[in-house]
Order: sequence, then C-alpha cells, then structure tokens
Amino acid sequence: MNNRAGSFLWNLRQCSSLVLTSRAVRLYPVGFCRPKSVYSNWNPRNLLNNFDNRMQSYIRYRFQDALISKSGGNHFQTKGISTQTVLPVYTLLCPRRLSFDSKQSHVSDNGLKKNFHHEASNDYVLTKETKSTPVNYRKLSQECNSLSDVLDTFSKAPTFPSSNYFSAMWTIAKRMSVDQRRFEKQLMFNHPAFTQLCEQMMREAKVVHCDHLLFSLHAVVKLGIPQNTLLVQTLLRVVQERINECDEKCLSVLSTVLEAMEPCKNVDVLRAGLRIIVDQQIWKIEHVFTLQTVMKCIGKDAPIALKKKLEMKALRELDRFSLLNSQRMFGALATMNHRSVTLLNECSKVIIGNIHGCPFKILINILQSCKDLQYRNLDLFKGIADYVATTFDIWKLKQVLFLLILFENLGFRHSGLMDLFMKKVVDEPGFLNMKSTVSILHVYSSLNHLHECQPQEFLEVMASALTGYLHHISSENLLNAVCSFCLMNHFPLAPINQLLQKDIINELLISGDMERNVHKLHILTTCLKLDDVPYRKAIDLPLPLPPSTPLHPNAKVAEALRSLLGEGYFSENVQLPHNYHIDFEFKMDTNRSQVLPLSDVDVVTSASDIQRIAILCVPRSNYCLDSNHPRGFLAMKMRHLKVMGFHVILVNNWKMEKLEMKDAVAYLKSEIYSSEDPPASDVDFQSTC
Repeated sequence: MNNRAGSFLWNLRQCSSLVLTSRAVRLYPVGFCRPKSVYSNWNPRNLLNNFDNRMQSYIRYRFQDALISKSGGNHFQTKGISTQTVLPVYTLLCPRRLSFDSKQSHVSDNGLKKNFHHEASNDYVLTKETKSTPVNYRKLSQECNSLSDVLDTFSKAPTFPSSNYFSAMWTIAKRMSVDQRRFEKQLMFNHPAFTQLCEQMMREAKVVHCDHLLFSLHAVVKLGIPQNTLLVQTLLRVVQERINECDEKCLSVLSTVLEAMEPCKNVDVLRAGLRIIVDQQIWKIEHVFTLQTVMKCIGKDAPIALKKKLEMKALRELDRFSLLNSQRMFGALATMNHRSVTLLNECSKVIIGNIHGCPFKILINILQSCKDLQYRNLDLFKGIADYVATTFDIWKLKQVLFLLILFENLGFRHSGLMDLFMKKVVDEPGFLNMKSTVSILHVYSSLNHLHECQPQEFLEVMASALTGYLHHISSENLLNAVCSFCLMNHFPLAPINQLLQKDIINELLISGDMERNVHKLHILTTCLKLDDVPYRKAIDLPLPLPPSTPLHPNAKVAEALRSLLGEGYFSENVQLPHNYHIDFEFKMDTNRSQVLPLSDVDVVTSASDIQRIAILCVPRSNYCLDSNHPRGFLAMKMRHLKVMGFHVILVNNWKMEKLEMKDAVAYLKSEIYSSEDPPASDVDFQSTC
C-alpha cells in the first residue's frame, strides 16, 4: 500500500513539474500562435482521473521542436538537438498536428501516459532533419548568393517555418538582374529540394503565424511560381480561412499580394473578404502606407461606400502625409477609380512645393493617374513641365517624350518644354526611331504647336526620319504619321505616295479600326484638295462615307442670334462639302458692318461683295487645357473654312452657359461686328514662321 501511495505521489510531482516549468518558461515557439492566457488554478487532484481533458483544457501552447529532457531532479528544460533521449511533445500539445516527415513516428496519448515517468524510448530521438532553432531569413539571404544555395541549406537541415526560406529566396532574387533572375528561377524549379520545401510549406500553412503565412504567399508569387499550382492555391485557401487573424501589417502584405495576382476564383473570394475586413478595421489603421496599399488592392468594383470611407480616412490623415504619401495617393485613387478632388488638390500642393528631385517614374505615375481620373490641375502640370524644362539637359529625350505624350493625353501644352524638345530633335535627329517619330508627330499635331523660329526645319527632319522607315512601317502607323503631317499643313511626297497605293488602302479598309482609318483617309483627301499642296493626287478607290457628325443643339446661341439679328438672317446646322458642319451661318458686307437678310443675298451682283460668317460652338475639349489655343483638328477645320471663304467665329459652349441672355447677346455682338480676325498663330501652323 505504501509503495502504491509513493508511486502515486511521485507521478503527481512529475506532472506538476511539467506544467509549472511550462508556466515559468513561457515558451514562444517561432511560427505559432502566442499563448493568450497564463494558466492558473492548477488542481493536481484531478490530473490522473481526467488527464486528457485537463491537458486539452489548460495546455494551449502549440509547440514546434520544443523538446523536454530530464536533466536531474524533478525539473525539465527545453533544449535543441541533443544526443540525449528526448520526447517531442508537440504531438500531444498541438491540436492541429504537423508532421514534417512521413517517417517520423507519432506517440499515442495512452503510450505517453504509461511511460511519462520513464525515459522515452529510442523511437522518439529527434533526427537531424529538423532543428529547434529557426533560421533567420535576413541572415540566410546574406549568407547565400543564389536561390539554389538557400535550397541546399534547407535540404541539409530543414527548420521551421518554411516561410523564411521563401522570403530569403525572394530577398536574394531582388538583388539580381532580370536575366540572372530568370536563370536562377529555372535552377530553383529544377532543384531536388524545391518540391520538398513546397510540400512542407503546405503542411505548415494552418499553424504558422498569419504574418509568416502571408510573407510566404508574397514571396511565392514574386518568385514567379505559377498561380494555378497547388502550392499557391492552397495558401490562398488557408488565408481565406484565417483572414480574421490579420492585423494591420498582415492587411498590408495581403493587399500587396492580391494586387500582383491575376483574377481567379480564390483571388476574387479573398479580395471580397479583404474588403469586409478593411470596412471593419478602417478606423484602426495607423499607417498611411498601409491605408494606401489597401486602397490600391480593393479594386475598381468595390462598393462606393467603402471607397468613401477610405477617402474620409485619408483626409483625416492629411496632416501626417509625407511627400511620398502624397505622390502615392494619385496611384491609389486611380487604381480604385475614385476621384477625390479635395484629396488630389492637397497632394498636388505638396508635390508642387517639392518637385525638384522628383524621380521620373513618379512623374509618369502621377500624370497617368491624372489621365485615368480625368483630373486636370493646371498648376500641377505647369509645375512638372517647368521643372523638366529647367533641368532639360539631365533628362533623356525618350523620357521627355513620355512626358509630352501624357501631357497631350491631358490636353496640356507647355510651349517652353515643347520648344526645347523640338530644337533638340532638329539638332540630334539620330535619336528618332519609327515609334518615336510617329509619337512626336502625333503630339505636335494634336496640340497644334510648332516653334516660332524653325517649324519648316523641324517638319523636314521629321519627314526625312519617316521616309527612312517606309520599308518596314505598318499601314496604320503610316496613316497616323501622314494624317499628323496633314494637320500641320505639311505634305511629304514619299510617305503620301506609299500610303495612296491600292494595296495599302485596301488593307486599311479591312483591318484594325476601320471607322477611324476611314476618318483619317478623308482628312487626307480633304487636305489634298483644299490646301496648297505641290501636287494633287486623288485616291482612286472609293472610300466609305465617314460617320455623320452628331448634332448638338445650341438653343441659347440660337436665341441670342434671333434677339440680335432677327429671324431670316442666319441658317442653322449647315452641312458643307468635305463632311464639314457649321452650327450657324450668315452673310455680311465686306466691311462687316451690316448683316444681310438671306432673301437679299441673291440680289447682290458679285460674290466678292459678301463675307460669309461661320459660327462654331466649340466644347472645352477642342482647346488646349485652360487656354484659347485650338487643338489640331479644330485648327485644320478653321484653316479649311477660311479657304472656302468663311470668316470663323468661335463660341465657347461652357462660357455661354454661364452668361445671362443679355450678356450672351452682347458677347455675340462684339464678336460679329469685330474687325479683328482670330490670331493666325492659333490657327495655321505655317503662318507662325
């Protein structure tokens, strides 16, 4: 009886020392959830009666490679790899058991209870396949020079968590050139340990910390592992299950990953879950960088209410915005397709005040975002253009051309920068290739801009460059280039002759955007007939009729003309030859002092005694941004109407809408009876020389 009592008390002491040691040491194994409670109210009386239930109830640590060995007395210590007989206890204490090797044997609870007070058998000796000390990915990325080196290290002694190996490989890959990275990635895929690493990562996915899981997914995606592989899809599914564990750091990493992935079922579901989590935690986000990363990820189809919340949160954090935050906000808003004028205006002020030293890539992203958001800020555009013009010599011509293309998309014309670029092209024509030649012609013709001193020299340089690429230029690029020359009232012989060949015309009429091609071919034929061309050659093939110009009623202008001129003195919606349309037409004497009734025009004996007046009601988009400088097509139309004998009066629609009727009448009166013609420099390219 005494022996049985002594054995009972010995067992109690052994079990008590186990729990007390775990409570005092407070283990935090890497890769697992930290304990959320400190165990209390330990009652040894019920231990033997309900051992399994108490262990599941009180022991909530999830150990990985935490080994308990007997070291003398009644105390237990945690150690790493050792030649002593050891007992891996994670099989008991981790509800979600994790096997790193199929050869590793598992211990039953009954067996553990029977032998708990004895030394573990040799079946539980830890092999060299795992280490207790986790590898640090930063140290690993410094010690290894290639992706294969990391996999070699893993194959020798794999440790937990596997995310560190993927993170180390991505850190190393970022240091490589594009070609070297491509070669190293191929070696990585062919490495014998790569499959083992992927399998281990999938086994660990449900038990590692959430941030380790997301860093693994991030590294896997960035390393170029195909998205449809089992590894990537498994990680996506596990993240879906554990998304509620995400803190602010995890939200940032998850947003970055989703932004880089192609749409698929698991990605779409995860993005929807991210939106819900962000909607719940938005006011808890502390870092502006995290906020902007989330904004870039939620997508254009996110609920408008969520977009508004993100905008409000960003406005509340404006006083904490750094220069980089202000620059990134443009891309964030453009990615989620939310135009916040207030937010953009405030960020623009910060950018303008710190424009010097701004990298080229940042400038491009800002302008592209402005285009996507249809955000027009003249001060911002002028600040960027002034900065580039001031530091023109440090920029590559290709970079300046990219900026000019974006400025053209925004309708912004900066004379100083365009003049500098034009002069550089004339001085260094060798930089022109086929693509840049077509782009430059489009920019300068669209914005209706030529340098005041050397337009003819610039046009000849561009024509010579285009002629040099005629042997391999596509039909559509040739049409675009020739149409640009037509807008600029310049007609190079060789490109036009090649464009007017029957096979080229037929190709343009059956391929690509046929409607756009037909429109540009009609521009060419109109210019060949109306402009001062050194030769005239009509297109032999009949062209389809261009689409009819939609008629926009101008009721306010019509009412003002009736009040000013009276009925029967003007015509409305007049269709002219060459598919030209004018909103209003009336006739005056040559001194432009009297408007002639339409019924009396036939009485006039000579057409030279009549001045035909054309009124064009022009939208804001036909002008360069915030100016009265007409863009290319409007300038060409005014030029051709002048050839047909019209005096052109431009009426700005947006200005007329703001005027009271009496003011509108007064404005039209001043324009009709004015003896001044529109500035020639705003209409005709060639007249500026």
